[in-house]
Amino acid sequence: MPFHDRTEAGRRLAAALGRFRTEPCVVLALPRGGVPVAAEVASALNAPMDLVLVRKIGVPMQPELAMGAVVDGEHPLVVRNRDIIGLAGVREADFQAVCTREREEIARRRALYLGDRAAPPVEGRVAIVVDDGVATGATTRAALRAVRLRKPARLVLAVPVAPTRTLVELRDEADEVVCLEDYEDFGAIGLFYADFRQVGDHEVTAILARFPAVAPQDRAPAS
Repeated sequence: MPFHDRTEAGRRLAAALGRFRTEPCVVLALPRGGVPVAAEVASALNAPMDLVLVRKIGVPMQPELAMGAVVDGEHPLVVRNRDIIGLAGVREADFQAVCTREREEIARRRALYLGDRAAPPVEGRVAIVVDDGVATGATTRAALRAVRLRKPARLVLAVPVAPTRTLVELRDEADEVVCLEDYEDFGAIGLFYADFRQVGDHEVTAILARFPAVAPQDRAPAS
């Protein structure tokens, strides 16, 4: 078993990202599972932490199978997995119906997790996108594309574990990929953790409360 829990995975990932400690960074977590992992990275790098609110768009009769993903924003970014859509015979109306539901869940999470919390600056910084693992890559790809639009100086994907093939495909979406373990025979992310209990809303908000949205060096001096 490569990882005991998300906290241990985050500490190991932080060690692999240590070279970024001297650079202006922002750590962006995919909720909910990526938040405890990202917290360890942000703490080690002394970096601000924020969320990338992205939701998988699951096949109607098989919701765990991603036919796409949607990312929050003024103009929500939708990424389609056209191979899955074709194989599953999903109609456009059905795709849009699931997409609408996921956008509603994103709105709920935005209000609950972030409220009026200011978003840390991304432009010109190293943006490190963190999750607890990658499966199909649909949500990860959507998150990376959305962050890229915010013009980071460098875009880094950092995850503890991923399928080898998906990892290769994602290297085109990021400037750098840091993954501690990758496997040809993957299965599910939870198989690589001894403790993979669900991360709840309360845990997400509690972790975010520990991290200011703006790094200390970016705060305006007191008058």
